[in-house]
Amino acid sequence: KQVIIQKIREAERGIMFNDFKGQEGQLLMGTIQRVEARKVLVDFGKVTGVLLADQQSSRDHYRPNARMKFLLLAVQMTPRGPEILLSRSDVGMVREIFKQEIPEISDGLIEIKGIAREPGYRSKVAVSTADEAIDPIGSCIGQRGSRINTIIEELGGEKIDIIQFSENAKEYISHALSPAKVFGVKLDEENKVAEVSVASDQFSLAIGRNGQNVRLAAQLTGWKINVVEEGGKQALASDEVAPEAVVETAE
Repeated sequence: KQVIIQKIREAERGIMFNDFKGQEGQLLMGTIQRVEARKVLVDFGKVTGVLLADQQSSRDHYRPNARMKFLLLAVQMTPRGPEILLSRSDVGMVREIFKQEIPEISDGLIEIKGIAREPGYRSKVAVSTADEAIDPIGSCIGQRGSRINTIIEELGGEKIDIIQFSENAKEYISHALSPAKVFGVKLDEENKVAEVSVASDQFSLAIGRNGQNVRLAAQLTGWKINVVEEGGKQALASDEVAPEAVVETAE
């Protein structure tokens, strides 16, 4: 009898493991079960997921019994059954929420070309489309900001910049530094360094708070960006102030 019960339990664990393994990289809705010092336990019915401290977003508030969306980061089989590892800080979280909230992305009409993210603070998302009838940025924002506001809410208030992707590096870098207006871009192709000149009233906007705007633009485009104020009074390189951040570029 004990052997049969054990075999049944093993089979159930195997089924559960395969079920969740097939959902890696997707969003799951779960209920917060318990908040501990280094992790949050999330209830998915038959199984409990683990949200470790390094996968949490600084803007989130984890309250027991609250329902939230989580990115299923990985599934591992342990002697006690499947271990479900979750994330709220991974760039995949942003990608999957965009897919859920913007039909044109889930349908493949608009493509996400890259994401740069500092979780809880700001993300830059580069989008493009082959269909000239579609405005990729407008589609992501929605009427009166309805779509982007839903996404921001899901991410706990994290700011989102929607960037127009371009194969032209100068254009792409200019777009990536949004909301700042760029005066000109010089490229050092060999070292992959871009010197971007901006008007004096745009310099602090291009850099962003603690260098965040230029840092994310550099991560998104893959170029080191040196922002120079017109007249050469001030200059700052994208790698001069760099906290830990996550970047993902589409294949």
